[in-house]
Amino acid sequence: MNDGRHHVTSMLMRESLLDKEVQKSTETPVFSMLPEAHVVKIGGRSIIDAGRAVVYPVIDALVTCLKTKKLIIGAGGGVRSRHVLSIGIDLGLPTGALAQLAMADALGNAHILGTLLAPYGVVAIPPDILGHLLPLFMASAPGVIFNGVPPYSLWEHPPATGRIPPHRTDAGSFLLAECFGCKSLTLVKDVDGLYDRDPKLDTGANFISEIDSAELKKRQFDRLPFERILLDLLENSRLLHSFQIVNGRHPERIAAALNGEHVGTIIHANGSH
Repeated sequence: MNDGRHHVTSMLMRESLLDKEVQKSTETPVFSMLPEAHVVKIGGRSIIDAGRAVVYPVIDALVTCLKTKKLIIGAGGGVRSRHVLSIGIDLGLPTGALAQLAMADALGNAHILGTLLAPYGVVAIPPDILGHLLPLFMASAPGVIFNGVPPYSLWEHPPATGRIPPHRTDAGSFLLAECFGCKSLTLVKDVDGLYDRDPKLDTGANFISEIDSAELKKRQFDRLPFERILLDLLENSRLLHSFQIVNGRHPERIAAALNGEHVGTIIHANGSH
C-alpha cells in the first residue's frame, strides 16, 4: 500500500554490520583521493634528533623532490617521546593516556620541519583539521607536514605486550597513505633497511632487500626498524600494498625511492609482488 512515505534503499538497511557475509559483501573498489601524492615519514630519533648535520641534507633532498612531486611529510617523535613514555609507564598510566603524551613530541618535530621547509611553501597542518583540509592544502602547496601520530588518543588499542601505544608515527603515516590512496609510503630511518638482526649491535647481520608481510611475521625478528603493527595494517590494506625503508643518512636515496627505485628494503603485502 502506498502510504506516501519515502524509503531509503540501502544494501545494509536491514543487515547487522557484525555479520561476516555482510562484511564480505562490502568488498568493492576503493576510491583514491590523492593518488599522485607521496607520503614520506621522517624519523624523529633516527633523523631529527641527530641535528643539523643530518637534518639539513634531508631537507635539501626533500626540496629537490618538491620540484616534481607532491609530498605529505610525516614527523616522527624522538627521544623526548621515549622519556615521557618512560615516566608515564612508571606512573602506571594506561595506553590511551600514553598515546596522548606521545603526540606532543611528534607535533613539535612537525613544526621544526615546517619551519625549515617554510621558504619553499610547505605548511605544517594542525592535527584537528588535517583530514578535512588535506586535499585543499595539497592542491595549493607543494607539500604539507603532519604530526605522524594517529589520533586514537584515549581510544588507542591496548597492545598484546606492555603498554607502549602500538600505533605511533609509522602507523599514522601508513594509515594516511592508505586512506587517501597515495602513490607511495617511504620511511626515512638511519639504517639501510631491514636486517635479520640489529646491524648496530651485530656486524654480521644480514640485509633483506625485499620481503612480504607473511614471511616477515613467520621469521619473528626480535627487532624491526618500523612499528610491528604495520605488518597487520599492510595485510588488510586496500590501496597501499607496499612501503620502502631508506637510510636518511644517504639523503639522495629519498628521491630515488620516490622515483620508484629500489634503494632500501621493500615490504610487500602478502602475495602482492
